[in-house]
Amino acid sequence: MLSGFFFWFIIVTNIASGRFAYETFSDLDADAKLKKINSAPRKFKIGTALILIEHIGIICLAVTLFLAFNPYNLMLAVVWFISRTGEALIQIYNKKSYWGLLKMAKKHSVSSGAEKTAIVDSGRGILETKNTVFTFAQVLFSIGTLAYSILFAISGVVPDVIGLFGIVSSIIYGFGSGIKLVKPNFKALWNLGGLLIFIFELVLGGWLLFSTFI
Repeated sequence: MLSGFFFWFIIVTNIASGRFAYETFSDLDADAKLKKINSAPRKFKIGTALILIEHIGIICLAVTLFLAFNPYNLMLAVVWFISRTGEALIQIYNKKSYWGLLKMAKKHSVSSGAEKTAIVDSGRGILETKNTVFTFAQVLFSIGTLAYSILFAISGVVPDVIGLFGIVSSIIYGFGSGIKLVKPNFKALWNLGGLLIFIFELVLGGWLLFSTFI
């Protein structure tokens, strides 16, 4: 039940962060981004705080899944625990530099000429790094998701169709994320995988949360 709750908690906090202008994959127009942050700093702070909470939720999910299902296959449990925890930690660490955009946005608003250009260039570097870190994190996410999907498919602890759907979804999303690391503008496979993963986690989270009542 707790694992199911965290699946849904992660989905909700991720969507909520987007409502406060946090972009999962940032546009690299740093000039426009800094202006946007400076015009609504509170919104930026809330969006960033929500996505940090989402990252912490991922670690909680990794722990609860490990505790609940490691007796069925310890090796797969270790793979998803390391992968999903690593996914969350590298994104949490990267938020330190991303938070720095708030200070840069203030300086950007009162600067001009070469100083303003330098600030924009630094901001773009932060956004590029954020996108790269996120994409790599999604490769780790795919590995972790594949691991527990295989466990679910072979153990029978959840309906087989859910596990099989997770295997297909994580493979497509993993390949999409890998290609995106090399070719950032190629998003078709990544977008398809993202949709499948969303459906998978929504259904799996619901099953884990409510199956004990059925």
